[in-house]
Amino acid sequence: MSDDGRGPAFGAVVYLGGLVFGVGLAVSGMAKPEVVLDFLQLEDLGLLFVMGGAAVVAGTAVFLATRSGRRAPLTGRAYGRRLKSMDSSVLLGGAVFGVGWGVSGICPGAAYASVGIGNLPILWAITGMFLGAYAQGYVRSRLAGA
Repeated sequence: MSDDGRGPAFGAVVYLGGLVFGVGLAVSGMAKPEVVLDFLQLEDLGLLFVMGGAAVVAGTAVFLATRSGRRAPLTGRAYGRRLKSMDSSVLLGGAVFGVGWGVSGICPGAAYASVGIGNLPILWAITGMFLGAYAQGYVRSRLAGA
């Protein structure tokens, strides 16, 4: 194991998980901004089933993992919940994310899958995500130093 507790298979499992996630986004249509925008305008509710199915699978996995008494196989750490308090940063970040999702029809994870299915103009949105993240970090560091 490395210093951070990750075993040698960690990178491969993360890569495989990302690959499965991306294929799932592409197959479900969530990598297509027009499908997402139709969903957000309540014209096509098919993505409700995609997101609901994902929530059921993830919820079941978390429920079983936290109650199994076992440790994560790749890191050796105990399963557990990380609770974060609801503060203005969470609310503001959620609002900005929601506006960006509503305007572009794409969220960060689906943006990369969208490139994978040949939607190269989405690279503008990815550039905007990186610039926005950089601007937020810059502003936060300036405010912390003031």
